[in-house]
Amino acid sequence: MGRAFEFRKARKMKRWSAMSKAFTRIGKDIVMAVKEGGPDPASNSRLRAVIQNAKAVNMPKDNVERAIKKASDKSQGDYKEVIFEGYAPHGIAVLVETATDNNTRTVANVRSYFNKCDGSLGTSGSVVFMFDHTCNFRIPNEGLDPEELELELIDFGAEEVFVDEDGILIYAPFESFGAIQAELEARDIEILSSGFERIPQVTKKLTPEQVADVEKLLEKLDNDDDVQNVYHTMEESTEE
Repeated sequence: MGRAFEFRKARKMKRWSAMSKAFTRIGKDIVMAVKEGGPDPASNSRLRAVIQNAKAVNMPKDNVERAIKKASDKSQGDYKEVIFEGYAPHGIAVLVETATDNNTRTVANVRSYFNKCDGSLGTSGSVVFMFDHTCNFRIPNEGLDPEELELELIDFGAEEVFVDEDGILIYAPFESFGAIQAELEARDIEILSSGFERIPQVTKKLTPEQVADVEKLLEKLDNDDDVQNVYHTMEESTEE
């Protein structure tokens, strides 16, 4: 198996986000998708993807419809996607993806987390190059041959296809998202969920005490309402 498989296996061991946090993140994704491409999922591929993700975390249909309606209101402010880069203790690179309607607040909060946890907030470009920006799709593992599917999707950018308890997972570079989404839809293959991740190119192993130091920062970041995702170069256990 490749890096995407190992990355996903390790990430699955950490369930930091409560369901309410997942709903908040998806609500922001809906606003950004509607502002970008309109409220009709049929003509807005980004919105279709967000609705699939809402179903995957059991977000009630009424919540989704209300979020779309609210996002369509011209008085609804937009969220700006902002990336923060820095270092946690012990030389661990950290990349933070946020969606904010108040950049001043978000910058102040993120900087305070790094400062309080003996980390340092860096400049744009300081650590992002250490991560591969990928897209992923989860589809049902029913009536499909993963190996054959991988060969067929290579032409659309797929780099890794594997099976786990969640179904068949497809990983590809960030820019291949649209092509793979369109091909899966053209084949009438149900997309259970999709998204983007940043996979560290190299990870660093720490002692349990050092891991605890880094976790303090990661937890503060993950609990912030403006933070959508947090990635880092600390090696995570893949033991079941």
